[in-house]
Amino acid sequence: MIGVALFLALAAVVVAAQWIAGQSASNSNKVAVAMLDISMGARLTPELVHMVDWPASSVPPGAATDLKALEGRITRANIQRGEPISEGKLAPAGTQGGLSSVVSEGKRAMTVRVNDVVGVAGFALPGNYVDILVNTQSDSNGDHLAREQAISKIVLERILVLAIAQESSRDDTKPKVVNAVTLELTPDQVEKLDLARSVGTLSLVLRNQVDPNSANTEGATKTSLLGESAIATAPARNTTTLPTPPLTTTPPPAAPKPAPRVERQGDKVEVIKGLERSSQQF
Repeated sequence: MIGVALFLALAAVVVAAQWIAGQSASNSNKVAVAMLDISMGARLTPELVHMVDWPASSVPPGAATDLKALEGRITRANIQRGEPISEGKLAPAGTQGGLSSVVSEGKRAMTVRVNDVVGVAGFALPGNYVDILVNTQSDSNGDHLAREQAISKIVLERILVLAIAQESSRDDTKPKVVNAVTLELTPDQVEKLDLARSVGTLSLVLRNQVDPNSANTEGATKTSLLGESAIATAPARNTTTLPTPPLTTTPPPAAPKPAPRVERQGDKVEVIKGLERSSQQF
């Protein structure tokens, strides 16, 4: 009886183990995850990716399940160690390496020159979003003074930084001052940015990563900054045309002795310059 009981117990354990293994296999899928931190624009190799069991009910959308299909693909975003590799973070199949592989469909990459101040002291890193500010002269249809008034205006908002200088990798702990920043823009935004850098001075404004709201400002001018009373009005120009004395001809003298020359009384004009007043004789 004891031998039969031990045999039945062993058989129950084996059957239970096989049933549990079958249940686990049916409730999990193989998912490709990163073995190391993978930077944007890198080419995937077998040394960077491995397959792990992932609960079928919580597999991320678009997660890769075929290791061979990932070989040679280019990443268009940073992937952390242990993170599932999804199709949304990969460039289309057949894309060659380089910065062009991370540019989104329908968008363009454009580089602008910056310095330590314009580039937000090096804190504008790849993956950050910035607003672009231009300082130029207003193009008003008013008087001469209005046309020459300076204005600062945000012309582009929430622009993705693709690369700084010749680096597309991101390290939040090491801000770096560079002389060029590459931005991702739509074709319309490319035209606006090209015009803005030709008519004025550009500045980058770092913004919150998750803030989608638009600023909707009218721009800052000298009048809005200092107020109407603080703007000194330039004195009006004196556009009075001074009269020109008529030309006279003196007939030749009849006698050998020259006749005395008579000085003609000219015109007297009073000139006012600011608070000074003077007279000019013509």
